[in-house]
Amino acid sequence: MTNSSSSLDNSAFIERTLEAAIRIGLVFLLIAWCFTIVRPFITPIIWGIIIAVAAYPGHKWVQAMLGGRPRLAATLVTLLMLVIVIAPTVMLSGTLVDTIKLLAVDLNDDGTLTIPPPPDSIMGWPLIGEQLHSFWNLASENIQAALSQIGPQIKVVGTWLLATAAGAGFGILQFVFAIIIAGVLMPCADGGNRAAHAIAARLAGKQHTDLVELAKKTIRSVASGILGVALIQSLLAGLGFMVAGVPGAGFWALLCLLFGVAQIGIIVVLVPVIIYLFNTADTVTAVGFLIWSIPVGLIDNILKPILLARGVKTPMVIIFMGAIGGFLASGIIGLFVGAVVLALSYELFMLWLNE
Repeated sequence: MTNSSSSLDNSAFIERTLEAAIRIGLVFLLIAWCFTIVRPFITPIIWGIIIAVAAYPGHKWVQAMLGGRPRLAATLVTLLMLVIVIAPTVMLSGTLVDTIKLLAVDLNDDGTLTIPPPPDSIMGWPLIGEQLHSFWNLASENIQAALSQIGPQIKVVGTWLLATAAGAGFGILQFVFAIIIAGVLMPCADGGNRAAHAIAARLAGKQHTDLVELAKKTIRSVASGILGVALIQSLLAGLGFMVAGVPGAGFWALLCLLFGVAQIGIIVVLVPVIIYLFNTADTVTAVGFLIWSIPVGLIDNILKPILLARGVKTPMVIIFMGAIGGFLASGIIGLFVGAVVLALSYELFMLWLNE
């Protein structure tokens, strides 16, 4: 009797286990299927949420100016953000077209490129002066021989440039799509706020309000402290390029923006331009651009600590590490995701220590 009862219990246990395994497998299959369907939209949606959170204070201000009309305010803010994204893209495209036109003018009838001889002042440059002067002089006399010396480097750089251009074009399209998503989300901020609090309550209990506020403030501080400062620096540098008459000003301004976001600094762009102006432009223009470049290149050291720590109790070094580490791991979207994840993890760890 006992053996029969034990056998029935084992059979029932095996049946329940098998049924539970099938259900769990179906749930995971459904989750994987859903993830496959929405995967192309994950990055724009995350970007849209980040942009909506960062731009929401401006949306509230515009809404108040319009007498409490959230949809119209969201439309205006979205159009402004699209102009901010599209205008530099158009400027860069125009600069590239002008550069191609200049190259076309310099081409001879037989298809070779005319390069003027190098100025003698290059010989006085430290470290690279003699080598650069020698290569430039060779290129002015026999461009095929000069190109043959750097053929492998040109191939590597060309491949990288093509890949970067393709990635940048796709990234701009994603960013435009994300701005439109942000415009849709901003009028629904109350519902999104309730959803965020509900999710945080399931994860963190009574501390969920603090964590939600920390996430919002971290996103806004990173947007202003990293992206905002990089945008200000690139605009000021681009203004200096245009006033000084630097060829391809839009391209160099875009490089300043990219290096600023990557935390490399725009000095690596400004220094070669300064050297170029001192060798090609008049003294007043070169000195004026040098004077302009010094505060533009160093302004991030003042603004970044102020904006990153504004309204956030988490140490600035945690936010900065999260932003840079996230950028290195996941690209520009990692600036925000990395900062938020590391800041929230730090706060949860401190709560655990205090308890």
